This record gives sequence, C-alpha cells and structure tokens, in this order.
Amino acid sequence: MKAKFLIPLALFGVLIGFLAVGLKRDPREIPSPLVSKAAPVFKVPQLILPDKTFSPADLKGQVWMLNVWASWCVACRLEHPLLVELSRSQVLPLIGLNYKDKREDALKFLGQHGNPYNLSALDVDGRVGIDYGVYGVPETYIIDKKGVIRHKQVGPLTPEALQKTILPLIKQLKNS
Repeated sequence: MKAKFLIPLALFGVLIGFLAVGLKRDPREIPSPLVSKAAPVFKVPQLILPDKTFSPADLKGQVWMLNVWASWCVACRLEHPLLVELSRSQVLPLIGLNYKDKREDALKFLGQHGNPYNLSALDVDGRVGIDYGVYGVPETYIIDKKGVIRHKQVGPLTPEALQKTILPLIKQLKNS
C-alpha cells in the first residue's frame, strides 16, 4: 500500500528537480548548433544599394559581426544606440541583416535612429534567418576570419555582454 504513494511522490520530486534546474538557466543563453561551424552562405540585396548584393564571402579574412534586426522590433530599438556607439569605434565590420521587413520601413528606421552598419542586407522572406537559426530579432553573430561562427547573442546586446564577452572575443579572434 505504501508503494502506491511512493511512486507518485518520487515522480513529483523528479519533476520539481527538473523545474529547479530550468529556473536557474538564463533564457538568453540558447545554445546554437552553428557555433564553431561555417556561417551559412547566402547572397542577398543590400538595403541602401538594392542593385548590389552582400555575401559572407565578401568578408572572408576579417572578423565581423552580423546583427539581425527589423524596424518593427522593439528590442532592436533598445540595442540600437549601443550599435551606433560600437560602429564609431570601428572595432570590426558591422553588417546588418534586415529581417522580414519592408525596405521603406528599414530605411526610415535607420534615417531616424542612425545607421551603425557598414552595410545592411535584406532578408525579406526570412530564408537567411532560417539558415542561421534565428529565433527572433535581434540576434547577433560574431564570425571569424575563416567564416566560422564563434558566438551567438540572442536578444539585444547589452553593455555588459559587449564588455565581458563580445569585445574580448573579437580581440582574441583578430589576434589569432
């Protein structure tokens, strides 16, 4: 008779254990299967110069940042001043990937808030985002000289993430 009550109690204890472990995790730390793998190849039109295209191959041999953003994204507006500041330091090429947006809206956004990007590419239908495993915008990728993704930041960049993780990684990658 006691065994009947112990089994559900034990299962409940296991469930509480999984819940406790899950609550201790940072929801921004979503592991990406693409980290340490070659960045997906694509070729899409540029936002400002739509008759020109951009491909990651254009930056082979350089450490660069890919920031996935959209004019309709509230979190993108939050991180945008930090990107503008980062672009002034010219630490690395900063490429924007305008995700599932209208070209006119994206141009208006950059006109109003400043354009931190060396260039921004258009991903109107979201296919490039799918290849990169984008969960939502904003997301940021650090790509090394060989075209390998070395870091993925889910959600808006923060001064803390920039200072503690991203800038040291960029320095390390540039020196290797």
